[in-house]
Amino acid sequence: MDKKPRKQRFIVQEGETIADCLKRMDTEGYTPKRRIEKPIFKEEDSGIVPAGREIIFEGVLKES
Repeated sequence: MDKKPRKQRFIVQEGETIADCLKRMDTEGYTPKRRIEKPIFKEEDSGIVPAGREIIFEGVLKES
């Protein structure tokens, strides 16, 4: 039997909703512990412009 890591990060993929990511965490046996949002910037002629954000959930392994 493979031992799962106690903590794991789940990134909300392109075209995936937050609810879909949380459902994926649940099926893999993790509970969300923390939500992290990182801004994504793009460099253009006028300077640096915000281009989006990356949402990451930190999950902990559920107790059996």
